[in-house]
Amino acid sequence: MTVSRRTFLKGAGGLAAAGTAATAAQAQDGTQRFTGKTKIELSVNGKSVPVEVEPRTTLLNALRNHTEPPLTGTKIVCDRGTCGACTVLVDGEPLYSCMMLAVEAVGREVRTVEGLSEGGELSPLQEAFCEHDATMCGFCTPGFLMSLTACLERNPKASREDIVSAVDGNLCRCGTQPQVVQAALAARAGGAK
Repeated sequence: MTVSRRTFLKGAGGLAAAGTAATAAQAQDGTQRFTGKTKIELSVNGKSVPVEVEPRTTLLNALRNHTEPPLTGTKIVCDRGTCGACTVLVDGEPLYSCMMLAVEAVGREVRTVEGLSEGGELSPLQEAFCEHDATMCGFCTPGFLMSLTACLERNPKASREDIVSAVDGNLCRCGTQPQVVQAALAARAGGAK
């Protein structure tokens, strides 16, 4: 049998319709499906933050586009979990916020780069980034800061190897990784190199 373009498109349309019918049947079998917007409460940087999002909204999107004021420190770069620019701390662990749904963060403590400074004062790690010229264009900086904050909070005397390992999932296209490592070494407890 010869398949023409017209025959192929008709068949593809039938498959799409069958897929839609299967989805509708699954919804009717008692499985709960969320549609439209859902109101949730997030705990971000120690504050309760109400947001209204679709269930498919990522934590990254919720932070940047659905909070008031918007928390834009967390960056959208690859939006595929490969660069680390969107790293936030969830219950103290670094996670890519582009790979987590906002509804999954309900009941958990989310910390963003905006939550690192206290009373308008930069954290020691943020100060070290400035002193060691570890910022360049700045798109990757929040992710590096969050990954390293988690590392140094777990182990204030982290070794160079611990620090390098902590930022394995963070990429800098400007080439500032050596300065990032130097800044983290300077910021760790005692400032020892």
